[in-house]
Amino acid sequence: MKIFLYFIGRPKDAHANAIAQDFVGRAAHFAPCEMREIDPVKFDIFARHASAQKIFLDPLGKEMDSGAFAKILDTALMQGQDLVFLIGGHDGLTAEQRKRADLLLSLGRMTWPHELARAMLAEQIYRGFAILRNHPYVR
Repeated sequence: MKIFLYFIGRPKDAHANAIAQDFVGRAAHFAPCEMREIDPVKFDIFARHASAQKIFLDPLGKEMDSGAFAKILDTALMQGQDLVFLIGGHDGLTAEQRKRADLLLSLGRMTWPHELARAMLAEQIYRGFAILRNHPYVR
């Protein structure tokens, strides 16, 4: 299992991106993780990760608590399936991306800057692994 976090567009705040990178590094202790910005015109997630579960962040997606999110990680670990996460650009996801996602996930009903969404998603991935391993971080 490997985790890919893809983001459309460049961050304006290097500090927020550093927070996301820190949590990706922590999560990498549990499973290989990669985080990078992509240009969807040049990078086809669906061709590159045909067999991975694709979880795209969208305001209209499913809301869940950290325990339910950890179960997604656990299932992927048990099945040996890669997970691909995508945060859209400033205009969000396209209709095609939404339609082809395996799961649309929401970080809540509030609108967040993309830089913070990156950090929040990376933290939840780390938290999910910590929950699964009874790591003291979750206390």
